[in-house]
Amino acid sequence: MEKTPDGHHVLIKGRKWRATDPSLPEDVSARLRKHLMAARRAVRSATTAGDERAERDARSRVQHAKVALGERGTPWWEQSEAQRRERWEHHLAALDAIAPPARKDHREEG
Repeated sequence: MEKTPDGHHVLIKGRKWRATDPSLPEDVSARLRKHLMAARRAVRSATTAGDERAERDARSRVQHAKVALGERGTPWWEQSEAQRRERWEHHLAALDAIAPPARKDHREEG
């Protein structure tokens, strides 16, 4: 993926998008991406079903994930390390409360 020289944005099909905060720990980033993808699937399902409330709730989850990743809200490069950490911790906790991560099926282990 091509990035701008300052690393603040990525270029996709000629369009500039804010890059994910590079200070996110990889495990946190992976959890947030899972939440984001699940929320996007929920938006699609709710839209298809014509369920406005479910769509609103799913879009709120997308927003939480995007802000936590640093892709929306105050630019991550304008925040201190403490502010950046507080940002992702707050939004990840909210996402976990709204849509807890699926538990691993113990039969799949081993």
